[in-house]
Amino acid sequence: MTDTDHAATGRRDRKKAQTRAALTAAALRLVAERGLEHVTVEDISEAADVSSRTFFNYFTCKDEALTDDPALDGKPVVARLAAAPAQVSALQAVRVALDEAIDAIQADRELWQLRLAVITQNPALLPRLVTGNSATEQAMVAVVATRLGVGLDHCHPPLVVAVASAAFRTAMLRWAADDSARPLRDFVDEAFAAIAAGLPDPPTPR
Repeated sequence: MTDTDHAATGRRDRKKAQTRAALTAAALRLVAERGLEHVTVEDISEAADVSSRTFFNYFTCKDEALTDDPALDGKPVVARLAAAPAQVSALQAVRVALDEAIDAIQADRELWQLRLAVITQNPALLPRLVTGNSATEQAMVAVVATRLGVGLDHCHPPLVVAVASAAFRTAMLRWAADDSARPLRDFVDEAFAAIAAGLPDPPTPR
C-alpha cells in the first residue's frame, strides 16, 4: 500500500469515526431531552445530518447507538490482561487491563456522563450495556483460567471477572453522578480495593 493509499484510508477511518460519534451524541442528547420512547432512528439521523441508511451502516438499532462505544472494545482489555505481570493477583490483573478503557472514558467525560444518565433514566438499556460485553468477559475468563492454571469449569476465573465487571460498572455510575472533579480512576480503584479487602462493612457513621 502506498503512502497515498494509507492517507486515504486514514481519512476514511476518521470520517467514519466522526459520523459514528455524531450519531451517538445526537442519540444521547435527544433521548435525554425527550425520553427513549419519543426518539426514532429518523430523528437521530436528522440531528446528525445523515440519512437513516447511513445510521444503519453503524448501528443495528437506536439502543445500540446509545450504549455502544469504542472505549468498550474488549480486544485491548483482553490483550492487556494476558500481558499483566504473573506476580499480581487475578483481580489486580483485571484492574490493570482496564487502564486504557478508563482513560478513554475519562477523556470523553461529558459524553459518558450523559450516556450513564440516560441509562439510569432508562434501566432497560442496562442489559444491553452489560450483554454487549459478554464475549469480552468470556475471553477474560479464559485468560484468567490460564494465568491460574485451572480449567474453565473452575469457579474462580468467572467469579473474578464477574465481580470485577460489577465493580467497574458501579464505579462508572458513581462517577457519572458525582458533582466533583474526581476522576473515574479514583472510583474504580476504590471499588477494586474494597473487593480485595473482602468487602468489609464501612464504619457506622456517628
